[in-house]
Amino acid sequence: MALANQSVPPLEGERWHSHCRFCRAPLTTTLVDLGTTPAANAYQTPTQMRLGETYYPLHAYVCDSCKLVQLEDFQTPGQLFSDYLYFSSYSESWLEHAAAFADMAVERFGLTPRSLVMEVASNDGYLLKNFLRKRIPVLGIEPAANIAMAAQRDGIPTLVEFFGVEAARHLVRGGQLADLLIGNNVLAHVPDINDFVRGLSVVLKPDGVLVMEFPHLLNLLEKSQFDTIYHEHFSYLSILAVERIFEAHGLAIFDVDRLPTHGGSLRIYACLAINRRPEEAGLAEVRAAEKAAGLGRLETYAGFSERCGTIKRDLLRFLIDAREAGKTVAGYGAPAKGNTLLNYCGIKADLLPFTVDISPHKQGLFLPGSRIPVFDPGHLTEARPDYVLILPWNLTGEITRSMSHIRDWGGRFVVPIPALTVLD
Repeated sequence: MALANQSVPPLEGERWHSHCRFCRAPLTTTLVDLGTTPAANAYQTPTQMRLGETYYPLHAYVCDSCKLVQLEDFQTPGQLFSDYLYFSSYSESWLEHAAAFADMAVERFGLTPRSLVMEVASNDGYLLKNFLRKRIPVLGIEPAANIAMAAQRDGIPTLVEFFGVEAARHLVRGGQLADLLIGNNVLAHVPDINDFVRGLSVVLKPDGVLVMEFPHLLNLLEKSQFDTIYHEHFSYLSILAVERIFEAHGLAIFDVDRLPTHGGSLRIYACLAINRRPEEAGLAEVRAAEKAAGLGRLETYAGFSERCGTIKRDLLRFLIDAREAGKTVAGYGAPAKGNTLLNYCGIKADLLPFTVDISPHKQGLFLPGSRIPVFDPGHLTEARPDYVLILPWNLTGEITRSMSHIRDWGGRFVVPIPALTVLD
C-alpha cells in the first residue's frame, strides 16, 4: 500500500500539485475544500482529551484526465485502519442487506460447498457468516485486528492483513482462488488503488466473479453528500472512473445494480477481461445516467462547493436559533460522516451537547475535532431533547423506527443532508 504523502510544501512562488492515484496526472481542479479536520474515525478517549489532535487538509479534487474524484494521502492505511471502531453488525438494515445478497449470489452464480467465497475488508464477518450457514467455504481478509478477532471468534476464517498484489499472490501460492470475490465499501478506502485492483485480478479464478459495492459519486454530487468525504475515503467513485481502472488491470464490468444503501450505492459485477461476459442492462443504464449528468465534463463539478456552504449555514442557523429559543438538541449516531459534517460546520458541544450511538465500542468516547461526548441511546430518554439530529442520515428510517419514543415528549428528528429537514 502507498505510504502517506511526505511531500514538503512548495516554496513561495512555486506551483505544486499532487497527482492522481490512478493515472498520475496532476490534480488541479477542486471539487470542494472542507478545511482541515482530524481523521474521522480518530475517536478520543478521556485521557486523549487532555492532548492535542492532528488535523489534515480535507480537500477533494477531480482528476482532469480520468475524472477520478479523490483526496491526497496524509496517513498510511496502518494509521487509519489497523484498530478500527466500525463494526458492521450493529446495523440491522445492513445485516438484512448482507443476507439478501448472499441468497442472491448463491443462486445467480451457482455456488456450492466446493466453491470459495473470499471477502476483502470482511469486517466482523457480518456477510460471510451467511455463506457459512449454507456450508460454502469462506475466507475473510481484514486489516483491523480488533475487528478480525470478532470474526474469528464467530468461526469465520479471517486473515489480518492489507490486501494488494503481494497478499493476492500469497493466497494463490496457497491454492486459494476465489469463485466469488467480494469487496463492499472498500474500493474507496485504498490509497494505492492500482495495487489493490491488480490484486483482485490475481486472486480471482479464471471463471470467477468479483462483486463490489461503493457509494455512487453521482448521488454525492446530486444530493450534496459532502459529509461522506473524509480521510479514510481516498476516492469517490463513478462507473466512468472505475471501468477505466478495472480495464487497466485486466478486469471487465458486466453488470451493475443501483442500491439505496449509504445514500445511493452501486453494486458492480466484474470478471477477468480475458473471459469477458456479456454486458447486461444495468451497466448500460448507469453509463447513460452518468453521461446525462455530465460526469465526463469538468464543468459538472463546479458549484458543488457552494451547495455545501448552504447546508453548513442552514444547519448552524437551526442550532443557533434552537439554543436562543431555549430548545435542546442532541445527536443520534457517531458515524465518520457525522464528524466531517460537524467539523466543517464548526459545531461543538455548546450547540450539540452530546450524541448517542448503539455501538458499545464508541460509547464513552468523544468525537474527533468537535469533542462531543458519545453516550448509550438510553441517554436520550434521560435528557429528553426537543430535537434529535440524525448524523447517519442514510439510516433515517431505521433510526426513527427504533427511537420513535422520543415523540412521547414532543421530540422531533432533524436530518441535515441533502437539505435541513425537521421530520413530523
